[in-house]
Amino acid sequence: MLRTILVAIDDSPSMEIMMNALKQLQLEPTTHVVFSHVVSTTAPDVDPIADRPHPSSSEELAYWDIENYLRSYQKQLACPSDVEIVQGDPAEEIIRLSNIYKTDLIIIGSRGLTGLSRVLQGSVSSQVVADANCSVWVVKEKV
Repeated sequence: MLRTILVAIDDSPSMEIMMNALKQLQLEPTTHVVFSHVVSTTAPDVDPIADRPHPSSSEELAYWDIENYLRSYQKQLACPSDVEIVQGDPAEEIIRLSNIYKTDLIIIGSRGLTGLSRVLQGSVSSQVVADANCSVWVVKEKV
């Protein structure tokens, strides 16, 4: 039985595919789902928008849009769930949240990078698969 599932959400079109994957699992009423989104760090001295209580710019409004988006997925579940929006390196933060919640499964999308793009940009899903302490379900878009 899966007790805790972390669904790592980015802004890609694979979100609907990831939600369909989650719905394929037989979730128990006691299963806990954590919807997470990582705001990628762009500069070392950036004040984290995820830690601020109220939006004060258009960039921060995007944070509230993300939160509302994730909460809309929460409403589709018949089991307890949380929303976690953090800032940092995506793979590291997904692993950190997984360890905090002691997850049994991470569901993550794949951007489908290949070749030089994958080498230069890195693959978050590959790093999560390599470093996670639990099973990882990488959901790919159908081409």
